[in-house]
Amino acid sequence: MAIPRETVEQILQAARIEEVVGEFVTLKKRGSNLWGNCPFHNEKTPSFSVNPARNIFKCFGCGKAGDSAKFLMEHEHFTYPEALRYLAKKYNIKIEEKQQTAEEIMQQSIREKMFNINEFADKYFVDTLWNTEEGKTIGLEYFRERGYFDPIIEKFHLGYNPDSAHWDAFTEHAKKNGYSEELLEQIGLSIKGSKGLYDRYHGRVMFPIHSLTGRVIGFGGRILVNDKKSPKYQNSPESEIYDKKQTLYGIYFAKNAIARQDECILVEGYFDVLRMHQIGIENVVASSGTSLTMEQIRLVKRYTKNITMLYDGDAAGVHAALRGTDMILSEGMNVRVVVLPPEHDPDTFGKEFSVDYVSNYLKENAKDFIRFKTELLLKDAENDPIKRGQVIRDIVETISVIPDSIFRITYVKECSRLLDMPEQTLTNELNKILRAKLKKSLGVEGEAIPEPETTTPKQEETVEDQLPAGYYQERDLVRLLLMFGKEMITEERLDENEEKVYEQVSVAQLIIDELKMDGIVFTNVVNKKIFDIFDKALDEGYIPDDQVFTSNEDETIAQLAADLLFSPYKLDQWNKYSIYVTQEENNLRATVLSSLYRYKDLIIEERRKAVEEELKNTTDAADQMILLKQKKELDDIRKQINKELGIVIAK
Repeated sequence: MAIPRETVEQILQAARIEEVVGEFVTLKKRGSNLWGNCPFHNEKTPSFSVNPARNIFKCFGCGKAGDSAKFLMEHEHFTYPEALRYLAKKYNIKIEEKQQTAEEIMQQSIREKMFNINEFADKYFVDTLWNTEEGKTIGLEYFRERGYFDPIIEKFHLGYNPDSAHWDAFTEHAKKNGYSEELLEQIGLSIKGSKGLYDRYHGRVMFPIHSLTGRVIGFGGRILVNDKKSPKYQNSPESEIYDKKQTLYGIYFAKNAIARQDECILVEGYFDVLRMHQIGIENVVASSGTSLTMEQIRLVKRYTKNITMLYDGDAAGVHAALRGTDMILSEGMNVRVVVLPPEHDPDTFGKEFSVDYVSNYLKENAKDFIRFKTELLLKDAENDPIKRGQVIRDIVETISVIPDSIFRITYVKECSRLLDMPEQTLTNELNKILRAKLKKSLGVEGEAIPEPETTTPKQEETVEDQLPAGYYQERDLVRLLLMFGKEMITEERLDENEEKVYEQVSVAQLIIDELKMDGIVFTNVVNKKIFDIFDKALDEGYIPDDQVFTSNEDETIAQLAADLLFSPYKLDQWNKYSIYVTQEENNLRATVLSSLYRYKDLIIEERRKAVEEELKNTTDAADQMILLKQKKELDDIRKQINKELGIVIAK
């Protein structure tokens, strides 16, 4: 069912771009805008900016831009209706929609269907846990026996999937509510066996996995009986909406705390996250048993550059702390490691000790990763010179992935002390590794870099050469329409008595009327669409707002509007340094007329050239007379334009 247009406008007006983007990107104020690292491409220097005044975002690196809905569509891969519903929920705006029928469910896109059935399953598992005898006596009791309080069980939407005779309790319930067997199998909630479809998670307690925006994208289920044939944990297969390597368990509940405390604590499993949250440490996420991936690291990097890895105290936990850390360092992040006492994991440690004790333990036992790795590997090597040499090489390899040269130098000094080795020796080895990496990246490993060609290549036609006449002037007029369309300027004209009169006219009215008067139409398709929206609105007696364009369902209009409206620089602080800059709005009339006349001059000149060319190829006397008349009219228009242009420039 479509969302009413007035509701869409209400949602987009209520949505604050800085609040929406701020849930996913750490933003810092600079001038009138907010800046952060772009979530759409990997970068070390922030080029992603949010303009609260215009209610839009733009990345000056990858070019993505738009409003709050567009951001969610790009970041969360929402459809437009999904983005609007998310914003409506965030800003408590009610959307009047009827209950979906089975037919409407079937008409949804596959992604919408998957989100829909996961939400449906989540509610079913939660309801089963709290409101059925089996759920309460088996599932709920299991969580309580492990020491989890009801508020945490409710917060994380923990649930239970019944262990029915045919293992199909949820599957049958979903089918009765209009969900197809194909979809149930595709999303991984059900499995096809010899006797038909059955529940993947039968007899398990359930852990829903949430996206950054809180939508359920997958599940983890833990078995409650000892069965060597069945894995302890069963997780959702990857799908259109669930990619394990891009997901961290608990990130939805932890992101604000991570940004606020400028630190992310990384643990291994579901229960580790639950326990830390229960004792009040909320900046915690889990890789859920998978090896740490670059995508997961970059997910954390949106909120902080500081990761503390908290692992079990046994040998496996200690060595697990070494995996994936080179990737974290290569992203320019800071890594610390905390290893718990041998008898504990984060779950049992948090259960046994108070939040103050746990917090102090983390602070006192956190070791910089390089120091941790050096001490651990040296302990393993003991007095074996061959192993010691391998340790040194391994440590220097790790230092080499750090992108910041100052940090590399600092770590070399520290390792020199820990390894009792000359600093220069380590520096030489480091430079050797860095040179090898550089050669490999250039594709010339083991070869000399080829000499550049001495012949001059044929000059190719540039993109600019292919652009139509007046392209940039046309784009500038669209920019003026968008930025200053509602602004009023004073225009001079002659009344019926040939006397000068002055009247107020909007920038939009002036530009549209001037172009229509000379029969000039924008050549670029998107520019023409924007022109037509303004033209139609003026005929109806109003001037459209920014939002009409930045939130337009036509993506080409929304992208262009965001690009042209976004001004990353603010000059009003320059005066205190005695640097005075004339801004467009300070002399708006001259700015608009100058752009308008320059554009018209280019278009008229193109028309005049076309007439001249046609005149050369015409032998018919009557046609020649018509063309000569057209040429004279165009020459007269150009003279008038240049006269007006001279007046504008003189002002």
